[in-house]
Amino acid sequence: MSNPQSRNEEGSSVPSAAKVDFKVEVVMLPVSDVDRAKRFYENLGWRLDADFSNDADLRIVQMTPPGSGCSIQFGKGISTATPGSVQGLYLVVSDIDAARAELIGHGVEVSGLFHYATVRGPRLPGADPERRSYRSWASFSDPDGNGWLLQEIKERLPGRGFSNLDVATLTEFLRDAEKGHSEYSPTAPKHHWSEWYAAYLVAREQGKTPDEAAKQGALHVESIRR
Repeated sequence: MSNPQSRNEEGSSVPSAAKVDFKVEVVMLPVSDVDRAKRFYENLGWRLDADFSNDADLRIVQMTPPGSGCSIQFGKGISTATPGSVQGLYLVVSDIDAARAELIGHGVEVSGLFHYATVRGPRLPGADPERRSYRSWASFSDPDGNGWLLQEIKERLPGRGFSNLDVATLTEFLRDAEKGHSEYSPTAPKHHWSEWYAAYLVAREQGKTPDEAAKQGALHVESIRR
């Protein structure tokens, strides 16, 4: 009889490696006013993926932060949690100063930057003095009080990160990229194909259409050729 777990030398269980991808794609947010929550997140520039209702007792809204592989859902009749009870949702950014300034520009109340001297130490004001990845934070809440944390990561630890792509999706993106680049290349400034492809693929992963991604590829090529 096979065992899904192996055992180490001390006899304790050691989980075997997962053979199937398990991707966190949606987080549920309990809200009291669906339209107010929708306006708040739309004002942040988050993509509206869905807003549908089957009857008077059910409504589902799904939105995705820019560049995120995970979306949020809120609505009516989909959660029994207390509105505003979800806390500690991470939004990872590469430049926390720019992210904080953008949120403030959208009228959001954002805390000052803070860091921790040790993992379990007290919260200290200001960004991490050495500006190390994973160490600088800020926070804000939506109108119901659901709490978000900004975390600055400039360089990830080995093996960390996220991707929304699987082989089939990446194959489709690459085929679309090949077609788009072949149309762009004859009149484009001199460039290496990888420059256009990289911008195109990132844009597609962020939910852009092929035409929108092609424009991003062209803009990227032109920006590095100036």
